[in-house]
Amino acid sequence: MKNNKALRNTGLFLLFGGPSLFAFTVVFVIPFFVGLYLTFTKWDVISNDGSFVGFVNYVEVFRDDSFLTQLWFTIRYVFFTVIISNLLAFFIALALTSGMKGERWLRTGYFTPNLIGGIVLGYLWQSLFSRVFPFLGQKYGWAIFETSWLTNTDKAFWALVIATAWQLAGYLMIIYIAGFAGVPKDVIEAAKMDGAGHFTVLRKIVLRLSIPAIVVCVFLSLSRSFLTYDLNLSLTKGGPFNSTELATYHIVQKAFLSNQYGIGQAEAIVLFVIVAAVALTQSYLLKKLEVES
Repeated sequence: MKNNKALRNTGLFLLFGGPSLFAFTVVFVIPFFVGLYLTFTKWDVISNDGSFVGFVNYVEVFRDDSFLTQLWFTIRYVFFTVIISNLLAFFIALALTSGMKGERWLRTGYFTPNLIGGIVLGYLWQSLFSRVFPFLGQKYGWAIFETSWLTNTDKAFWALVIATAWQLAGYLMIIYIAGFAGVPKDVIEAAKMDGAGHFTVLRKIVLRLSIPAIVVCVFLSLSRSFLTYDLNLSLTKGGPFNSTELATYHIVQKAFLSNQYGIGQAEAIVLFVIVAAVALTQSYLLKKLEVES
């Protein structure tokens, strides 16, 4: 009987979980280990050379000043993108759960940018920063918009941050709305009856009880920002003067344009470790804050 039950459970698992497990293995697990193997080889498509070189590629990663510079640029970009996108999403979600008219339509409108692909989104913002904003700046005397942001190294950075935060905010907003739905209404009403103001209710009750949603949103915005490539390609193409190349953009350039697949894959593994370490650390710290609150 036990054997029959085990076989039946195994069969049910393979029936319902098998396709997902197979897809995960083919799309993620196998490519990951193949890529990990390539980091120890001098793989060259043209000469078909796959000789084993050990940790030479990893040594070259930390000797590549360009990659280290762009990794630091990526960390700055992720820091500001995560903060801006989460603040936008939090306050938009707060406004759209206050009982205002047209909440559903507004939620749909704010979520729409997340449905736009990074390439299309990049070209959209490129047109805004290169043509629309300079036209308005010159016409109305707005000094900040008189020239294209994409031709200035400092402003191009902020153009990249703004475009990414605009895309992420709508997606994070949905998660925050779900988090706010779990805040007991009677607790808020009791606090207001005791004389608590809107800011006190937000800080002492809503914010603390929404920490699970904050953990998820910060984790998602961190991982998506670190892995941004298509928006970087279409909006700035790494310019001006390679000043806005993100780490993922550099990795693709190194592997597919410079034909240094081993080093490029090693850089990808280093980036993966950094993203995993940062994401797990923030998740641990925020989860600890959740328990304390």
